[in-house]
Order: sequence, then C-alpha cells, then structure tokens
Amino acid sequence: MILDELEDYFDMAPNKRGRRGISDADDEDDDYRRKRDRNNEAVKKSRFKSKQRTQETFSRVNKLKAENQMLEEKVKTLTKELQFLKELFLAHAANKSNAKFEGIDLDKLSDNKASTRLILSVFKVIYNKFECKVRL
Repeated sequence: MILDELEDYFDMAPNKRGRRGISDADDEDDDYRRKRDRNNEAVKKSRFKSKQRTQETFSRVNKLKAENQMLEEKVKTLTKELQFLKELFLAHAANKSNAKFEGIDLDKLSDNKASTRLILSVFKVIYNKFECKVRL
C-alpha cells in the first residue's frame, strides 16, 4: 500500500506534487538571502557592542583600581600624619601640665580608637589658646 502511494507520488507531474515554480523559488531564495544578510549584520553589530561594553568595563575596572590604590596610599599617609600630630599634642600637653584643656580627655586621645572629631576639637582649642585664626 505504501509502495503504491510512493509510485503514484513520483509519477505525478511536478506541479501536482506541490512543487513551486522557478520564479517563486527564486523570490523566496532572494527573500531568504535578504533576511540572512540582515540577521548577519545584526549579529555582527550585537557582537561589536558586546565587545565594546566589555572593553569599557575593563577600562573602568583598571581606572577604579588605580584610584583605589591612590586612596589607600592617601589613607596611610593621613593615618601617619594623624599619629604624629597626636604624639606631638600629647608631648606638648605633658610639657604644659598647667595648661587647661576644657572638655578634652587626654586618655581618650592617646587611645588608638580616638575619633577624628575629638582630635580636631583638641586642635581647635590649641589654636584658640594661641590665638591663631586657623579654621579647621
């Protein structure tokens, strides 16, 4: 039965089998080619944008790493400077035992966890005592 159907199928004329005419096939081939070309261009554009975003991201990462390193160095420098100023102040306060520093706890200042605000307030008091018009 299946063989009979296959024989009938192959015996039919091409138009009866459902084949398209040559011009229809050419039109569809041209249409297919245009779609493929547009798709290929879209893929190329998408890949280019993706690579560009990746390069921009790497560039930004490198820039931020450099900035971070610079800021870490600045923190180290400022920490050393702060420690030096604390020691300088404590030495000065020890030499001037009769000086009155209202509202300042020298024990807190010698602690490593002393806040920057406390230290700044100490320096303001010192500057005010010496009548310096420096604004901190």
